[in-house]
Amino acid sequence: MDSQAQEKEKIPKRKLILLAAAAVMKELGGEQLTLDLVAKKAGVSKGGLLYHFPSKEALVLGVVEEMTKTFEADIARRMERDKEVKGRWSRAYLESTLDDIGVGNDMGPVLASALFFNPESLNSIRSAYVQWQHNIENDGLDPVKSTIARLAADGLWFAEMFGLAPPDKELKEQILNELLLYAKEVK
Repeated sequence: MDSQAQEKEKIPKRKLILLAAAAVMKELGGEQLTLDLVAKKAGVSKGGLLYHFPSKEALVLGVVEEMTKTFEADIARRMERDKEVKGRWSRAYLESTLDDIGVGNDMGPVLASALFFNPESLNSIRSAYVQWQHNIENDGLDPVKSTIARLAADGLWFAEMFGLAPPDKELKEQILNELLLYAKEVK
């Protein structure tokens, strides 16, 4: 057994299915998502997939919820490393959203696919955004500046997701640094 197969065996089946579904959505779009294709990509039987997700709708919802949890976990890890209390949540959100290797890069195509497939599948992330905005407004900073920074980060993320003249890596890094100033207490 090769190392990739050994690693795959350590991942719970439910998670393998969600990863496979996210990969299909990212690579082919929501319109190409089939239970058969996801089962094959995950290396499980269709019955095994249906045990965890009884319908395509349940699978898409599961993917959105899993990506939301992963994004929130990334924010939590970044907050733990940030020793400055005020603005910590806002800075972690900005960094996680704009990190080239972060969760946000995979999230965009999946959310677009989920929206195409079933707009209601985004209800859980809509609720999460309400909480995230609440966290940003109550992060010990000027809520207007921290909200401007969040909306700018979201705008950059959408520009990359849809290929709407996204800035190059160097400019994006400069923009992130400028936005992080909005998420710091200025004395």
